[in-house]
Amino acid sequence: MLQTLREKTSGKIATVILGLLIIPFAFFGVESYMAQRVETYVARISRAPAWWPGMPDVWPLSYFYQHHDIDAAAFRQRLETARMRARDQQGDAFDARAFESTENKRKLLDEMIDEEVMRLAAKDAGIVVSDAEVRQAIQDIPQFQVDGKFNPERYQLVLASQSPPQTPLQFQATVRDNLQMGLIPNRIVQSSFIAPGELERVLRLLGERRDVAWAVLPPPPADTAPVGEAEIKAWYDGHPRDFRAPETVRLEYVEVDATKLPLPAVDEAAVRKRYQEQAAKYASAEQREVSHILVQVPANASAADRQAAEARAAKLAAEARAPGADFAALARANSDDTGSKAKGGDLGWLTRASMPPAFAEAAFAMQPGEVRGPVKTDFGWHIIKVNQVRAGSQPPFEAVRAQLEQELAQSERERAFNETSGKLVDAVYKNPTALAPAAKAVGLAVQQTPAFTRAGGPGIAADPKVLRAAFSESLVQDGTASDPIELGPNRMVMIRVLEHTPERALPLAAVREQVIAAVRAERARKAAVQAAEALATAARAQGLAAAAAQAGLAVERADGIERGAQAPARALVEAFFAQPVAADKGGKAQVGRVAADGRQVVFEVLAVHPGDPAQLPQGQREQLGEQLARAFGMDDEQAYVAAERARYQIKVAADRL
Repeated sequence: MLQTLREKTSGKIATVILGLLIIPFAFFGVESYMAQRVETYVARISRAPAWWPGMPDVWPLSYFYQHHDIDAAAFRQRLETARMRARDQQGDAFDARAFESTENKRKLLDEMIDEEVMRLAAKDAGIVVSDAEVRQAIQDIPQFQVDGKFNPERYQLVLASQSPPQTPLQFQATVRDNLQMGLIPNRIVQSSFIAPGELERVLRLLGERRDVAWAVLPPPPADTAPVGEAEIKAWYDGHPRDFRAPETVRLEYVEVDATKLPLPAVDEAAVRKRYQEQAAKYASAEQREVSHILVQVPANASAADRQAAEARAAKLAAEARAPGADFAALARANSDDTGSKAKGGDLGWLTRASMPPAFAEAAFAMQPGEVRGPVKTDFGWHIIKVNQVRAGSQPPFEAVRAQLEQELAQSERERAFNETSGKLVDAVYKNPTALAPAAKAVGLAVQQTPAFTRAGGPGIAADPKVLRAAFSESLVQDGTASDPIELGPNRMVMIRVLEHTPERALPLAAVREQVIAAVRAERARKAAVQAAEALATAARAQGLAAAAAQAGLAVERADGIERGAQAPARALVEAFFAQPVAADKGGKAQVGRVAADGRQVVFEVLAVHPGDPAQLPQGQREQLGEQLARAFGMDDEQAYVAAERARYQIKVAADRL
């Protein structure tokens, strides 16, 4: 039997079959057949190899394709960032349902795809960003500047306050990537221009004025006709997005608020001890009004120059101590301190701590009116005069008792908050699937919120950080407690999702009355449009004035309406200027129809007056030209991105959005 098997597997046919089996294993390995691969991308950007641009994307040739994926986690992070930004910008007007729409998510994903395509285009073009360019770009960011100059401390602080925090190296990598990715599109925008003839045409259009007449139709009578079951079902099926319940969550939470924690009574001994420990804090230090003459000695001065400066200072000190000497006049004439020279050397009221040690030792050993010097400091030689002395004071205990008690209570409150919140966090992390045991351990109550949407709810549900955590995938799917969420100074909360209800379609029975109202509103709208179309048809035949008179409607007229006018209504003005006026109409008025403020309006354009480019000042003309050139450049940029994008095969996993 073994001999027969050997003969059967050693022929030409067996060799061919074995060769065909070797090919896929050579490309993919045995593990491809033994392990299941789970894809997590939301978009895959693929391109055939350069040596065969037209290679079909079929197995096994697809192995040679270059794939660049946008991961689902990266998309969710971008979506969450965009949601928080939109909520901050729109406030109460933020529509969570609209934001979560498939169209909005696809728009955001398209932005990420364009960015990745630009990243690949920059790599293909061999674009490299230097360290100097990255450094300059960071220094030009206003958030990192103090008084218009880059501040390293603020730079570190801003990065550390990000969520999540970033290191300088991470931020530099992000800036480098953005510069590299945006170089070609930015240069396209910057290289755009507008021809003089094109600018003239735009100016004539922008300055155009129109003479217009219009008639407003009355609203149609309310539709009270019955709505059939077939109509109800058809409308409900045709408008699924109008009848959906939004995604909601219901939370349980434990809040630690320092202002609500029980505190021990204020201890008299503790208050007095604090007074003794911080007596200097409440005391006002002794102050002296001081003037000086400075003989500056540069740090790199030679020995001879140092001796000359000391001799000059000694001479000035002798002159200042002479009977009847005018110290202020000597300072104005000889001091090297530009800050006090013009004021006769006056430094104002100073405390011991605000002076250099040697200067302070001399000044606080002097009597009012006394002159001493020269005194050596790092700045040079000083001749010092004390003008006045203001003694320090120490308020009695009773005078600051209330402040001491308040500070002690605040300290105790912070200590209690830190201790309680620390114990709560430790207890929750030991059992993250429930908050009740941890809350009981620290003596706090577990509270619950009503169900709320991504737009927020009452209490803690109005806080953006709570909203972000409440709808996060980890809390919704795992049912575990969140990390501590800071609500304010000495106030934090830990939450857990009790109930999550996904966005869902509402049954017809629940929205039946809404559907009937929508059907009747649509009937009324169509009736209004039909009446307006009939009036427009009559106006085209005999003029708006005659047609409106037959219909019993009033006609309004305005001459010289400008393109940017806000009256009679912005929607009307836009319709007036959107109405095309053909050159072959022989001066006949052009009739149009528009809906404005819920009413149908029929209008006719009686005359068109082009703008005069010569009336625009040269400065404004140049500014407008720059704006238009930039707008055209942005159009060119979009065309470039679209052309680059067309070089790739893009696959979107819509079910993962």
